[in-house]
Parts: sequence; structure tokens; C-alpha cells
Amino acid sequence: MLAYQYEENGRFTLVEKPRPVLRDPKDAIVRVTLSSICTSDLHIKHGSVPRAVPGITVGHEMVGVVEEVGAAVTSIKTGDRVTVNVETFCGECFFCRHGWVNNCTDPDGGWALGCRIDGGQAEYVRVPYADQGLCRIPDTVSDRQALFVGDILATGFWAARISEISREDTVLILGAGPTGLCTLQCVLLYEPRRVIVCEKDPQRLSFVQEHYPDVYTTTPEKAISFTQKNSDHGGADRVLEVAGAPDTFRLAWQCARPNAIVTVVALYDDAQTLPLPEMYGKNLTFKTGGVDGCDCEEILRLIERGKLDTTALITHTFPLRDIARAYDLFENRRDGVIKVAVSGKTEADGEKGQ
Repeated sequence: MLAYQYEENGRFTLVEKPRPVLRDPKDAIVRVTLSSICTSDLHIKHGSVPRAVPGITVGHEMVGVVEEVGAAVTSIKTGDRVTVNVETFCGECFFCRHGWVNNCTDPDGGWALGCRIDGGQAEYVRVPYADQGLCRIPDTVSDRQALFVGDILATGFWAARISEISREDTVLILGAGPTGLCTLQCVLLYEPRRVIVCEKDPQRLSFVQEHYPDVYTTTPEKAISFTQKNSDHGGADRVLEVAGAPDTFRLAWQCARPNAIVTVVALYDDAQTLPLPEMYGKNLTFKTGGVDGCDCEEILRLIERGKLDTTALITHTFPLRDIARAYDLFENRRDGVIKVAVSGKTEADGEKGQ
């Protein structure tokens, strides 16, 4: 089968690999119908994920059809259309029982697919702990609607949930990239008093203004004064940092009011520093870490009810054989790209997303 493989820092290649097989009774084999490229894949490419294993198939954002299940799998069956969770989790350890599935103690627990074990930018993928890692897609939900459920939409949902948002809050989201836009949709589910999106890219700001006309927008250089002007207590009540740059990490706590919650969603290329002498008196609560992706069934229900819709983020579609072109487009942010869908089919699908 075709698969996109991490060779070494700075280099992925499209290769032929054997089709995966069941290794454990709790495994499933999924034929990938659509996958996508995530910024985390670029972090692997650039050497910012030390645990990534050379030789693995990359990709952790995908949907597909179940081809085969192990004898112990009970929640899905052959032929089901499914989302694939970015996290691998056993469902039984201390952390899983508390909903902290990113910290599953299984050797393949946490972010494994496309990082430490073969992922889904391929024709087929093996999914460990399939009862936890796969969710059946409702018949009325398309593959494109479900594509981001297992990763960036789960991230946005998790980030909004742990931020403890109320209807009285002013919420600031730093970054309007794909994960930022998913986070925005999930924040809006809580109906806060105001939502502000800060983004430096004019095209992304225009996207927010077009699709979310009730959301306030600003740029990084104006973010502090704009947030103070458009909040009730000298800053945002909740800040969600989704951009992942040193200046946005600093903006996150600068734009927060005293006693606010700052949720750090982003993955950084370099270490960040908390300048405690400057921020000490603000009494901030920071929440950080990888997504606990255990809300996929609820997210699919919200999509089915029309409460979430991320299809507008898919601006381009490529066949798997052209995935290198898809990466080039996404990494260099050309042609107004937001997210790229990669078809598991080998025939040409056309470059523009439908």
C-alpha cells in the first residue's frame, strides 16, 4: 500500500509498505478514506517531536471504513464508517478512568498514531484499542464533516471544556489557524458574552469575519488594548492560546484579567518561560497539555444536530499519491489554504476542496 513515511528530520517520503495486520485482539484495521495534514505533522518533520520514530507512517487525523476487527472488539464491526481518535488509550488505567487519556500508561498510549506507530496518511491503518479509538460516524454525517473529529475538533472541544467558560465571560482566542477555528466553534457552544479572535494573517482574519460576524477580531499588536477595551474587568476572563509562538504565549497572560484562566492549547517548537516577577500578582490559573480526546462521540452528535460544522476549513483536496504537493501547499500556506484533505483513493480527486 502507499504510505507517507518519516525518514529523518526534514524529510518525508511516499513509499510502498505492507498492509497492516491485526497484532492484538483489541486491534482494528481501517481503510482510510480521508486523512488530513496537521501542524503537528510539520513539528515531526522539523524535529520538534523527539519521540517521533523514523520509519513510521505519519498522520493522525483520518476517517475510514473498518476492514477487520480483532476478536475482543465489541463497539464497531466490519463495514462501519469511523473516525479515528488521535489518542491511543486503554480505557482501564488510572489516567483513562479519570478521563486523562492523553496520559494513558499503555506503551502505545497517548499520541502514538503517526508518531510512534504507523499512522493514517496511508491506504490502511491499524488502530490499537479500537473500542476506545474508533467512533462510528452517523449515517447523516459525511466523511468530510467527520474528518477533524478525532484531532483538531477534539482539541478545540477539550480546550473549551477545561477553560470553564460561562455566559458572563469575555473569551480571547489567540490564533485562527485550523485548530484555532475549531476551538472557536467549540467556545461558541458555551455562549459567552464576547469572543475575541486575535490573528496576524489577513486572510484568516477575513475568514473569521465572514463566517462568524458576531465575533470580535484584532491583531497581535493591538490585542492588549483591544481586549482591555472590550472586556469588563481589565482583560479577558478566559484566554485560549492556540497559535504556538513566543509572542502569543506572552500575549496570553498579558491579555488576561487577574484571576483568569489561561489555557495553552498550542505545541511550541521551543521552550517558553513564565516571567513570574512580571505576572505574579495576576493570580492566573494555567491549564496546559495534550488533548484528552475522549469526547468524539459527543462531538459527532453535535455535528449530526448541526451545532458544529468544520467543512469550510477544507479548502483543498489531493489524492494520496500527490501528498507531497499537499504538504508543500499546507506548510507554505499558499492559495488561501486552511486545511487539506487527502483522499485514500489513488485516482485523481482534483486539487480544490469541494
